[in-house]
Amino acid sequence: MSLPLRLHHARRLLARALDRATAVAAWLVVPLAVLLFAQWPLRDLVGAYSRQANDVAQWVFALYVAVAVRDATRRRAHLATGLTHTGPPPPWRRVVERCGEAVLVAPWAVFVLVAGAAPTWRSVVALEAFPDTFDPLYFVIRIAGWLLALGVLLEAVLALATPDDAARRPGETPATPR
Repeated sequence: MSLPLRLHHARRLLARALDRATAVAAWLVVPLAVLLFAQWPLRDLVGAYSRQANDVAQWVFALYVAVAVRDATRRRAHLATGLTHTGPPPPWRRVVERCGEAVLVAPWAVFVLVAGAAPTWRSVVALEAFPDTFDPLYFVIRIAGWLLALGVLLEAVLALATPDDAARRPGETPATPR
């Protein structure tokens, strides 16, 4: 198997794995909604556990956002200034779409991964709790921040590794500015 074919296969496997993880993580919105809606009755009717529901909702939200940001980047669904939709000629826009993440996002993602590795590891090893309530699992929020940086870095690598003619999924169109 030739090197370009191996790289193409590896890119497709990585993209498929990230998309599957996103599909699974999308279901986090259900417990998140339940926990957020449960806070009021827990506080006012039961008189207990609303802070615990809030703490769990915080780490579920952190994991959800860590995956959602990467998916929004992949689908080009972020709010944008319109640089890639208006102004520059189409060849320049393609260069910006393909290399923009690698030049602008990837260095910061690497910085967060490197700078955040030790504090995240210490938090996991210590099973860090929420500072206000001492409820467990605060370290999940730190892990989510690290996963967010890893996800956007992998998405930047995928953007660079994707040929121009395959940059968009079939039927996908770039988001239009509003």
